[in-house]
Amino acid sequence: MLTDPVHRLLAAAASPGDLAAARAQMGFSLAWHIVVACLGVGLPLLTLVTEWRGLRTGDPVLRLLARRWARAMGVLFAVGAVSGTILSFELGLLWPGLMGRYGQVIGLPFALEGIAFFIEAIFLGIYLYAWDRLPPRVHLWTGVPIVVAGVASAFFVVCANAWMNQPSGFTVRAGRITAVDPWAAMLNPAAPPQSVHMILAALMVAAFLTASVHACALLRGRRTAYQRAGFLVPFVLGAAVTPLQIVVGDWAARFVATNQPVKLAAMEGVFRTGGHVPLTLGGVAGADGMRYGLEIPSGLSLLIGDSPDAVVRGLDRVPPAQRPAVTGVHWAFDLMVAAGFFLLFMAAWLLFAWWRARRTGSGDPLAVRGGRVFLPLAALTGPAAVVALECGWCVTELGRQPWIVQGLMTVREAVNPAPGLGTGLWLVLAVYAAMTAATVAVLRRMTAERPVPVAPQERDVEDYPVV
Repeated sequence: MLTDPVHRLLAAAASPGDLAAARAQMGFSLAWHIVVACLGVGLPLLTLVTEWRGLRTGDPVLRLLARRWARAMGVLFAVGAVSGTILSFELGLLWPGLMGRYGQVIGLPFALEGIAFFIEAIFLGIYLYAWDRLPPRVHLWTGVPIVVAGVASAFFVVCANAWMNQPSGFTVRAGRITAVDPWAAMLNPAAPPQSVHMILAALMVAAFLTASVHACALLRGRRTAYQRAGFLVPFVLGAAVTPLQIVVGDWAARFVATNQPVKLAAMEGVFRTGGHVPLTLGGVAGADGMRYGLEIPSGLSLLIGDSPDAVVRGLDRVPPAQRPAVTGVHWAFDLMVAAGFFLLFMAAWLLFAWWRARRTGSGDPLAVRGGRVFLPLAALTGPAAVVALECGWCVTELGRQPWIVQGLMTVREAVNPAPGLGTGLWLVLAVYAAMTAATVAVLRRMTAERPVPVAPQERDVEDYPVV
């Protein structure tokens, strides 16, 4: 908790309405930006792999796909830069208590993320402009820094968020921050599981969302080689990443069980500490336990401690004022897990369909029995990946409540005490509505199967010759 009387006075000055508006604005901005940010991490890798395969096989369809996805990549990067800039301003404007007290501790990953962002922007410009202006393999290599910088950017930002869950790298003496070690703060114990979990989620969101677009086109009867490749290439990438994500998710959950037991208790709806704790699916939190949920006897004890006798700490270990909103956190966690296993099921289905296609000699996994059912479900994998992503972030953030920095500073102590934060919320909603409409309109125009110019930003060059 804060010991500085000034911070306490300012925290008390914030009205409940302004606090709610600040939380809603930050939550909405983050929920919107994170989808675009995931596309910024995963789509460059998808584009680069497709371009590499096109160069290696000489397939003009793959080269066309890479070029079309590169154009979308440029649009999404610009939009992500705007929404990311809004988030950076919100950190200072909405949460001055956090940045004023701990900015010196956690400023390093934000600075490194800025460097990664500029590297990504520079090479993205080169990559987009250099189509047919550089030798094909040289052009391919200009895209590698985009992928590396995008992953690095995600890593640095998630390290900052992980620090909020597991603060380290400083000492508090007489209410003052001393002995600051920015590297220890950035590379805190929560950073490895949380960053790996997030990077894999970004790849899944980019892959399955891209595949969903082409699955919808296939369902509308556009059964061209372009649409088939546009579906299969990203879907295979998403299917390959999904089993890894399940394993990493278990690693992250075990870390939470050890280091943030209150968050785990909210995730699983555990109110009383003890052994033989059931795994509860669904339900609503009551005064002293979960109601209306499906319970698997001793399931949580087995998952967490590999034994039905394993003790799981419950919410009874902390005062009621320090407990998260159990129903919201629990449902977000259940939806994330359900979406993850749906994606795993679809990945296994594709693998089985490919095996059947090779066995029958057709070579087409979409033509085997069950293909008519598979494609509609495959079109849902993109929304499912986004649901899993958003629910995962709800668990991460809401499960830490009421703390903004675990055990050290509450959200109320960090908020800006100035009045009128509700006005900022409505302004931000209007800006994001306009950005959403513009982004969707531009991307929809790009999905049309028309020739693509040599440089995507130019109009006066010859049409791309592979169409």
